[in-house]
Amino acid sequence: MSQPAARAAEPLAAFQTNPPREVPTRRNTELALLGFATFIVTIALVLVEANQEQELTASIIWLGLAYLGVLTGAHLAVRKWAPYADPVLLPCVALLNGIGLVMIHRIDLALAERAAQNGKDYTPAVTAQVLFTVISLVFFVVVLIVVNDHRTLTRYGYTAGLVGIAALALPALLPSSLSEVNGAKVWLKLPFFSIQPGEFAKILLMIFFASFLVSKRDLFMVAGKKLVGVELPRARDLGPILIAAFVCIGILVFEKDLGTSLLFFSVILVMLYVATERAIWVVLGLSFFAVGCIIAYNLFSHVQQRVANWLDPLATYDQAGGGYQLAQGLFGLGTGGVGGTGLGAGRPDMVPEANTDFITASIGEELGFIGLAAVLMLYLLVAMRGMRSALAVRDTFGKLLGGGLAFTMVMQIFVVVGGVTKLIPETGITAPFLSKGGSSLLANYILVALLLRISDAARKPAARPKPQQQPQAPIAEAHTVLVQRPPADGGVQA
Repeated sequence: MSQPAARAAEPLAAFQTNPPREVPTRRNTELALLGFATFIVTIALVLVEANQEQELTASIIWLGLAYLGVLTGAHLAVRKWAPYADPVLLPCVALLNGIGLVMIHRIDLALAERAAQNGKDYTPAVTAQVLFTVISLVFFVVVLIVVNDHRTLTRYGYTAGLVGIAALALPALLPSSLSEVNGAKVWLKLPFFSIQPGEFAKILLMIFFASFLVSKRDLFMVAGKKLVGVELPRARDLGPILIAAFVCIGILVFEKDLGTSLLFFSVILVMLYVATERAIWVVLGLSFFAVGCIIAYNLFSHVQQRVANWLDPLATYDQAGGGYQLAQGLFGLGTGGVGGTGLGAGRPDMVPEANTDFITASIGEELGFIGLAAVLMLYLLVAMRGMRSALAVRDTFGKLLGGGLAFTMVMQIFVVVGGVTKLIPETGITAPFLSKGGSSLLANYILVALLLRISDAARKPAARPKPQQQPQAPIAEAHTVLVQRPPADGGVQA
């Protein structure tokens, strides 16, 4: 009876003497990188103030310490609620946000000087941007606390899709006085602040697409009817995602927000390809995209204007809505060259909307090709670490959602920089974490919080199985031992 008990104890003893290797959380690495990002941002502020002949005061040091304090709060939240999250994501995002604050402050100094020469007052935009950063980090922490497991979002897939479509459609239903800015009806103007619902709709719709594709993935592989030699899924399986996609893109086209339409279309296409692994979706998507571009060019005059500006911005330089902004941005990039003019030593204020749509042109002028390439590398790092987490996570929903969120970052910065450098027509999309604006900053910090949650699930070690005790034999199968009754007189039997 002792041998089976000894065999049952052998695996438990081996487990106790050779425990599995602990996965490091790397939170101290994240804290060190955040400190390095704060150092870079503080030095950049000093250079801006010095080149603008401003008085260097202790306020710069206090501003750097405050910046580090806010980010340390975010770090502590990650340490507590997502201890195994990727240690590189938050420092890269913090550095991008800090560079954006520096450039907005630098442009504020130039615009304030110009306003003083004209006898006007100027309200710095960097103050509001700092407030938006604090609010965004608060929501960042809230998302980490509320979404303790990204898989719970699959329960609200259709709800997220409906709310996302409603958020996109709301500015289109409101009068222009409450929703239109620079010709695009994408804003919701409230008495004390304005918000862009489409920034949050993109996250909600990605949750819907990911949950829908996970639940219908096998049905997408079932052949339906053939169209031009291509096997398509059944209409009842393909219908919901096509309806949602065309409704979203149609609303954005009606709102004249073609840049966001391009972003949505590309993200949907990539998520569909990742879910089905069928290249035919890429071919069909690009075909629809080409047809849509031709239709939009013939229907909308502002699309024709942007294409004309893209082809030759100098030919439309003096026209209303012409190529003045694009040409000035290209002049700034040419002035910066390889090494840049230096922080605070350029003239980025000569470009319209230099702190929003064309902030990458401002960075290229003062930091040069090297500085702009370094900023793009930060975006690439964020996207690569997000993709890496999406590949490593164990569930299909996390793979699709993480891949979509990471690809959104890549596609958005491609559209922004492509428009500024005349690679593609202008779209009016702002650079994540760099440009002035609270809606974009808040939405992108929520996006990063979801990426950290997915990376935490990917790096977290699997739960150890509890040692199972050997079950006792049923009473019916137990051995019976017969004991003889001793004799009554206490004698010994013969």
